[in-house]
Amino acid sequence: MIKVGQLTEVERFLERHPEVEAIDVLISDLVGFARGKRIERSSLKKVYKNGLNMPATIFSMNVLGETIEECGLGQEIGEPDMLCKPIANTIHMASWHKRPIAQLLMSMFTHDNQPFYADPRNALARIVDQLAQKNLFPVVAVELEFYLLDKNRDRAGNLQPPISPKTNKREEHTQVYSVDTIDDYSKLLDEINRVCIEQNVPADTAVAECAPGQFEINLKHQADPLVACDNAILLKRIIKAVADQHDFDASFMAKPYSTEAGSGMHIHVSVLDEQGNNVFADEVEEYSECLEHAIGGLLALMSASMPLLCPNVNSYRRFMPGYYVAMAKNWGVDNRTVALRIPQGPKDATRIEHRVAGADANPYLVMAVILASILHGIENKLTPRRISTGNAFEDDCEALPLKLDTALAALRKDDTLTPYFGEEFINNYLIAKEKELEQFDMHISDLEVKWYLKNS
Repeated sequence: MIKVGQLTEVERFLERHPEVEAIDVLISDLVGFARGKRIERSSLKKVYKNGLNMPATIFSMNVLGETIEECGLGQEIGEPDMLCKPIANTIHMASWHKRPIAQLLMSMFTHDNQPFYADPRNALARIVDQLAQKNLFPVVAVELEFYLLDKNRDRAGNLQPPISPKTNKREEHTQVYSVDTIDDYSKLLDEINRVCIEQNVPADTAVAECAPGQFEINLKHQADPLVACDNAILLKRIIKAVADQHDFDASFMAKPYSTEAGSGMHIHVSVLDEQGNNVFADEVEEYSECLEHAIGGLLALMSASMPLLCPNVNSYRRFMPGYYVAMAKNWGVDNRTVALRIPQGPKDATRIEHRVAGADANPYLVMAVILASILHGIENKLTPRRISTGNAFEDDCEALPLKLDTALAALRKDDTLTPYFGEEFINNYLIAKEKELEQFDMHISDLEVKWYLKNS
């Protein structure tokens, strides 16, 4: 039982919230979608003491929630349950519900108490442990972009930007970093901030992005990558729930509009040694040789990483010239046209900003990929390609795989990134996404009918 002072965590929560009637116990699937059960208050202590059974097939589902039997976690082995345990410090009231309901994040284990290989959080924990064995300790921050959308579609059935609560006019243009836009949506953003405080999610800044209804919310730097990703999962849930209360939809879809910017998940990473020194910083130079090795590892494993950074067909729609999304393996200092950016700042804050992942990805897997790649680069003292300056879109760099099928093929043939995750995890992930892609490719789109029905 998780202890908090003289009381267990669950006892302390129940003492503070005698009003709570039910608790949503949640676990994040392969793409970060929260699945779970609703339990009554009377069952909560039992869940903390003994855990809760949930099916292993949570980690072999496609985006529609259908089990991919080829993964081997379903009927072939009798659709077994695994043991899910509470994640410390993630039980909080979910105040958007009409009745008093809390929520609690979980992680999956086998019944002999071993981390279940297919749980993305366990994959991240494994890589964090590998870094710790080398006396390397990441400090990370997550930035999430998202769209607010009108709940109603237009006459053609298309998505629409929201109607401003202040002007009562539909958004058509947004000035990036516009404080006026922040003011227009201040009630919603203030409510998101309030719930973040309520749930102990360390939200930092909110920014209006460059498309109508698009925003970014940043989380503060944290010394525990697992907790940072727990908070990213909670933040996405908070944003969606609060937006719904304000009669908007909120979406982390990578590219909801074909002619507007996509939504990304940017990760900032520095690494400390056992004395707490930032190994990416150098007293004389702009950055250390260790940072260059980390960049080398990130670039070397970037192609194989793409299905984990960009897990859906739509993820690859973000990669278009002119939208500040890198399309090649490059890096630079204070340069937003590259995949890996070293922001300006104090020496002790020297860090890498990874700018490739979509907002639709699973934060645990994005973080795991980045940390595994950094470890690979440092361990093998890899040297990156030359630094990019100016407009990196005009630089001669190796292109990223920019379709899901080619990205999956790159991971399928990889023998370097896979060992950090384990073959069981990577094989399960690949099968799930390959089968989902097969199903997607069987669909005949409206555009195909429009183009080819009468012109063939």
